Amino acid sequence: MPVPMRRLVVALTVCCALVAGVTACADSTRSKAVDTGMVAAPLAATPSPSTSAQKQKFAKTRFVANAGLAAGATYQWIVKPWKGGKFKKGAHGRTYTLIKAAAAGAFAYNRLKAAKRNAEGDPLLAKAIAPLSAAIDGLKDLPAKLRKGDGNAAGAFDDVINKVKDAGRSAGAPVKNQVPSAGQLAGR
Repeated sequence: MPVPMRRLVVALTVCCALVAGVTACADSTRSKAVDTGMVAAPLAATPSPSTSAQKQKFAKTRFVANAGLAAGATYQWIVKPWKGGKFKKGAHGRTYTLIKAAAAGAFAYNRLKAAKRNAEGDPLLAKAIAPLSAAIDGLKDLPAKLRKGDGNAAGAFDDVINKVKDAGRSAGAPVKNQVPSAGQLAGR
């Protein structure tokens, strides 16, 4: 028997043995509970896997990841085409560029809202991001403006992203652009 086939047979045998063993154990405990009339006690509240200190520790990391994805999407699919003149009427591939920019705008808005929530877990980062809350909320309508061809919307996205990056840098959480994959952009 070739080696790969032998491994397959061994793996299949081990899996079958494990399934048979688990099934046998489950049946024996079920029958004991029924036979003795034991009633299962309700489970107590399970503890959270992370403490508040760990949540604060990971707040900066999550903030950097979310803000980086927002910055990467904004730069790749909004700022670069805007600077290249692809949003102007009559530009080659304008419709496709606007569709991508609108999707990137919605994605960036979503990630910036998540970054804002993450920043609340770190006191220094929360202070730095607090003045930008209104600017982030103002991005909500910009994807629709991008679809309509409003070139100023691209500049607004760029300004807010740069302010978020500066706030992160001042709080000790430098943000670098991370271009999201097409699957991330589509929400998969």
